Amino acid sequence: MLDELITELDRGLRSMTGVSRMNRPVPVPPVVAEIPELSPAEREHAAALMRVNHVGEVCAQALYQAQKLATRSPALKETFERAAREEEDHLAWTARRLEALDSRPSLLNPLWYAGALTLGLVAGRFGDRVSLGFMAETERQVEQHLDSHLEKLPEADLESRAIVEQMRTDEAAHGKAAIDAGGVELPFPARVLMRAASKIMTRTAYYV
Repeated sequence: MLDELITELDRGLRSMTGVSRMNRPVPVPPVVAEIPELSPAEREHAAALMRVNHVGEVCAQALYQAQKLATRSPALKETFERAAREEEDHLAWTARRLEALDSRPSLLNPLWYAGALTLGLVAGRFGDRVSLGFMAETERQVEQHLDSHLEKLPEADLESRAIVEQMRTDEAAHGKAAIDAGGVELPFPARVLMRAASKIMTRTAYYV
């Protein structure tokens, strides 16, 4: 148990400081004759959206860490760990894209991480099926959020769009895995509260 806590502490510190391992290469857009140049306004907008996505991945690391620690099921620990590894790719990809856009992660990452860790531990206290349901609902909302970002990102920002498209594919798979593992649908008030908290986070992270 101590080794597990140390491992998760290390992962948490890396998540908050932007030092994340990447198991898969950064998704690349289709080959085009010429990569369009972004205007200063487009770069700023794209960077703000990718900062929001980076915050989402910081939160994902915290959620999966908490849920993995809360369950006693070896099979579910592996489910959460597998998802966390893929989310760590997302974290590294978005961090790399922020650097390319001459921008930075959210200054409030430690706050977002702590809040998500708390939510994950609370969900875990209600048992594995609720914890999996929380995972499924989180991924469902993230998938919708990424859909909206594909509409908002500049058409010329092919690099960011390729990253977000792969993230959306992964999030859908994580949500399905949680349902297949026995996740239950959360009550309507819980889903509404999750959506409200997400809006506060995304609107704040866009700027800070």
